[in-house]
Amino acid sequence: MAEILSIAYVRLDEGKEQETLQTLSELYLLMRRKGYSRDLLYRDVTEPCRLINLRFWKSEEMREQAHEDPDVHRLWQRLSQTSHVESVTEKLELIEGSWSDGAP
Repeated sequence: MAEILSIAYVRLDEGKEQETLQTLSELYLLMRRKGYSRDLLYRDVTEPCRLINLRFWKSEEMREQAHEDPDVHRLWQRLSQTSHVESVTEKLELIEGSWSDGAP
């Protein structure tokens, strides 16, 4: 089964970068340890207070389990105290073609 890609845009609260990065680190370790997802974190170089999270869910079932997990909710709650999510794209689908790695 193919991974499910989600993208979240996170705006750091002023003076809260280190706290946010620490919480994200804990969240990513938890998500990986429980087998829910793997994550990549980017900074928008034109807007340094804006982070972009790429999350590759292992499956729809794992995504649903994570959304019900109290440990995940605890970290999401803590994250909301140091930043806010501007938007989330829940599911992206790869379009196969000569531009993708999956091309023949």
